[in-house]
Amino acid sequence: MSSIESVLTERRVFAPHDAFRQAATVSGMEGYLALCQAAEQDYTGFWAELARNEIDWHTPFSEILDESQAPFYRWFADGTLNASHNCIDRHLATRGNKTALIFEADDGTVTNITYKELHQRVCRFANALKKQGIGLGDRVIIYLPMSIEAIVAMQACARIGAIHSVVFGGFSAKSLHERIVDVGAKLIITADGGLRGGKAVALKGAVDEALALGGCDGVEKVIAYQRTGVEIIMNPQRDLWWHEVEAAENDYCEPTWVSAEHPLFILYTSGSTGTPKGVQHSTGGYLLGTIMSMKWVFDHKATDIFWCTADVGWITGHSYVAYGPLALGSTQVVFEGIPTYPDAGRFWKMIEQHKVSIFYTAPTAIRSLIKLGGDLPNHYDLSSLRLLGTVGEPINPEAWMWYHKVVGKERCPIADTWWQTETGSHMIAPLPGAIPAKPGSCTRPLPGIIVDIVEEDGTHIDGTGGGLLVVKKPWPSMIRNIWGNPERFRKAYFPEELKGLYLAGDSAHRDEDGYFWIMGRIDDVLNVSGHRLGTMEIESALVANPLVAEAAIVGKPHDIKGESIVAYVVLKGERPEGDAAKTIAAQLRDWVGKEIGPIAKPDEIRFGENLPKTRSGKIMRRLLRSLAKGEEITSDISTLDNPAILEQLKHSTI
Repeated sequence: MSSIESVLTERRVFAPHDAFRQAATVSGMEGYLALCQAAEQDYTGFWAELARNEIDWHTPFSEILDESQAPFYRWFADGTLNASHNCIDRHLATRGNKTALIFEADDGTVTNITYKELHQRVCRFANALKKQGIGLGDRVIIYLPMSIEAIVAMQACARIGAIHSVVFGGFSAKSLHERIVDVGAKLIITADGGLRGGKAVALKGAVDEALALGGCDGVEKVIAYQRTGVEIIMNPQRDLWWHEVEAAENDYCEPTWVSAEHPLFILYTSGSTGTPKGVQHSTGGYLLGTIMSMKWVFDHKATDIFWCTADVGWITGHSYVAYGPLALGSTQVVFEGIPTYPDAGRFWKMIEQHKVSIFYTAPTAIRSLIKLGGDLPNHYDLSSLRLLGTVGEPINPEAWMWYHKVVGKERCPIADTWWQTETGSHMIAPLPGAIPAKPGSCTRPLPGIIVDIVEEDGTHIDGTGGGLLVVKKPWPSMIRNIWGNPERFRKAYFPEELKGLYLAGDSAHRDEDGYFWIMGRIDDVLNVSGHRLGTMEIESALVANPLVAEAAIVGKPHDIKGESIVAYVVLKGERPEGDAAKTIAAQLRDWVGKEIGPIAKPDEIRFGENLPKTRSGKIMRRLLRSLAKGEEITSDISTLDNPAILEQLKHSTI
């Protein structure tokens, strides 16, 4: 494979402010480099010391890293612990009355719950699960709206050693059925429905439909939380109400002490075709990854009000809602609704109201909010903010600059985080008091994370250059297996040609300062007239145009060039048609030619009012590729927030 070319030029650098640097957990580049050197000199000892200091162990570990069954690595395997104990119990003596969760419902109703109250709720529900026959190693499907109850359910499973598998509430009955069958679930926790943007979303009905499809004989009980009050069908032999099963339960449940390698959860990756892929995570190593990334990347302090906008149906909601913040005794905001209801100022109003100090959201949400009102944050008091973060995909430099100037008022560091469902926690991100930021770059690896860029045969690419992003050494929070399919795990993440390297599935470029720039998924790399180009850089060039709010780039086969470039563009104004669309398309082609070069000019531009996105905000590029090729879309689109947009984009070629 020829190296992937980087065509994006970005020279702006933002060093940490002195006041932030001086108070940071990791202060200055010397502090960061000292941690990296410690990991380099004694890799396993580095992680072992952190594990001993940051986690409460019931039985201390003596084994650190077991590589005997590589790539099925094991960390701290002979140590025992409980994740729920580490997230709740250990805080009770010192901060039992501290607010753990500030829950804001779709309609704006706010509920606060302390660590002591959270402990009681988790224990009662854990006891209720035990009474239904759920115990060590049993799999439980959680299909709930974003809520306190979702976190309670996850923590209750962890408390008794059950393995939870959270399914995002936007998935269809068919997708839910696939996950129930694959994981071999014994019990399902759901709700009558949820509320999003003022609209009720049915959940229990989807569970009934999924179970009716067959093959779910292992499911013995369904517990339903009453959220909306909508009428639902309750099967008296199978279905139970949450409030009834926990009503008489005790406020204390003894934690079940499990091996550090005991599976904490199985989370199915979203957006892929074919059989769902159940990513299996451990307890000890995973917990350590979330704790250290909270400390290093978010520079978390005891006084922070932390808000990660992700749903618990995704890995971000696991690591930076349900586990990481609680393990540190944080106060965090949990939000049921969407950023545009009742208006596009919702996020900014909530930051003002709850005095949020750390705000973590997705680039696609940022771009959408720019389109809906780029000046809106100026109408709210955002002075409580001290750190901003992005997650889910690379952030375009111009969106980064808006986030920096308008939301952060040029005083808040931005943590652009690269990681995956499979990595469990942050892998590459700027430590905000140490590493100068570059708009669009996730900068440098975390201490103890050894990454590289290689050719397709695993050959190291020296210095600057682009290629496959890989991880060279196992790390504690890494994926342990694909549930029930070890061969798929080996082939997907440790292919033979890479000789033991972990394949991330992303392409990346390393610049002259050793900073990493994610260029898109390997599948998204374009081969245009012999040039291998990353889609993210062309998207960034388009978004830098004052007319453009969002853009997505895909390729389609071309007889002469190999691939042609198709751009899907959302403007800040109304969607253009006719001659106006042709004029703007010509302007944008010229713009890209000037910003990057003629090779990157889109062959087609399709204007839409939006892009096809999941309810978590991720752009579904595989659907855009199908549209570009003129293929009929036959895959499941139930997770799309706006399925009607596909028809619009199908007929908008210019």
